[in-house]
Amino acid sequence: MVVEFVRTLDLGEPGDVAELFTLDGVWEWAEGDRRIEGRDALRAYFGARPADRLSRRLCTNILVTLTSASSATASTYFTTYRVDGHTGGMLPPRLPVQVGHYEDTFRKADGRWRLAARATFLDFGGPTERLGPADSRREA
Repeated sequence: MVVEFVRTLDLGEPGDVAELFTLDGVWEWAEGDRRIEGRDALRAYFGARPADRLSRRLCTNILVTLTSASSATASTYFTTYRVDGHTGGMLPPRLPVQVGHYEDTFRKADGRWRLAARATFLDFGGPTERLGPADSRREA
């Protein structure tokens, strides 16, 4: 689920991330007041992502604990590389825009494991860079 989440968000259709959550799933940030609750709200949130965003998330130190036959928790470190305004091609390396960890609760629903809750904790974070027309060309 941890890897499927970031793969769908980075390489798939972002709105499809909502299908990985339970119907009453929640995603919240420890800092601030951002909390998205329910699969429809999650679909709208992820689906509103800029179409020209290029992102890659690296996940590591994934520790999953089975708490019952139908529930589990996990802690995962993540690093996010992201730019907006991407029109194709390879870009020069950039610093990550986020480094932190997820605290997840999983629940088995309809015979399938799903995210019931995800809390995001950022230790390092900054704005997403918007590329200009000259920046989005393929580097030679």
